[in-house]
Amino acid sequence: MQITAVRAWQVDLPLVEGRYTWSDGRYVEVFDDTVVEIQTDAGICGYAESCPLGPAYLPAHALGVRAGLAELAPHLIGKDPQNLNEINRTMDAALLGHPHAKAPVDIACWDIVGKVTGLPVYTLLGGQAQDDVALYRAISQLPPDEMAANVAKYRTEGYRRFQLKVGGDPNDDIARIRAARQILGGDEVLLADANTGWTRHEAARVVSAVEELDVYIEQPCTTFAECLSIRRRTSRPFVLDETIDGLDTLLRGLAEDAMDVINLKISKVGGLTKARLMRDICVASGVPMIIEDPWGSDIATATIAHLAQSTPDEFNFAGTDFNSYVTVSTAAGAPQRQMGRMKAPDRAGLGVEPRFEVLGDPVLEVSG
Repeated sequence: MQITAVRAWQVDLPLVEGRYTWSDGRYVEVFDDTVVEIQTDAGICGYAESCPLGPAYLPAHALGVRAGLAELAPHLIGKDPQNLNEINRTMDAALLGHPHAKAPVDIACWDIVGKVTGLPVYTLLGGQAQDDVALYRAISQLPPDEMAANVAKYRTEGYRRFQLKVGGDPNDDIARIRAARQILGGDEVLLADANTGWTRHEAARVVSAVEELDVYIEQPCTTFAECLSIRRRTSRPFVLDETIDGLDTLLRGLAEDAMDVINLKISKVGGLTKARLMRDICVASGVPMIIEDPWGSDIATATIAHLAQSTPDEFNFAGTDFNSYVTVSTAAGAPQRQMGRMKAPDRAGLGVEPRFEVLGDPVLEVSG
């Protein structure tokens, strides 16, 4: 089997809530999404999507995804999509870095392998390890009482794990954390996610002020060293996200006891092949994971569900149903939330089919 063409579409994803706000006043109202198709000479196609969280969250942006795909595509023509390691070596040799551009190629190849074998991707990733996946809900940054009200709202929809977007003024953030924790029960989980938004002294103030609360502290500062400093000042469980961007930083974090949980974003590390390796190392090391992506819609949600469902429950801290955050459906057959949980499709591959009437005309087409 050989790759014969690579196509990509640009899709706008407006938000159900209108705006998503996180640290330092950063926000997005419409996400710029890229859907990718890998075509083969066997008539089997694979699909994926890559949607960075705006241009100022990680070293990635939507135009860069599509520019990276244009750079990679000629090197992929004629390659066997079933040879996932060779596909990744080819991409890494052709383009340094840019994991958000490489991720949809890798994921689409997993989709093809699943369709060739007739197996769901979760089976290829190690087999079904749980019946369904617990989800968390990200709570966009607002005044404390409004964030608490949103937590209460999403509780009625079945969520039991909540990620507060903090990383603003420390006094406001302390109030946000207290207001949200006050309405939650002992079996419900609260994460205070600063998304690198605090300086070290601000983070030190916040973790000291909420020390008696049942709350996880997520990515308080920009650098690994700053986060490690705060980790050593608090007994609260600690999550790293932005600084765990590949195998090297994961191994460093494990060696230095820098975290209790990691946020494993599939596109951030370059796709399912590399995410699976990191997942397996975390399981072997006893470190649970939030399994998700920077953003996306139906295809990304399905990808998350497959990796999460092949992860043992005790190591799958939570997943994300991004298709419930946006107003546009890009594919049929994607997982749908049911009382705060979701289940990966049990069909071959990712189990989703793009809605081409939504995608429109491709913005990139490269063929042999």
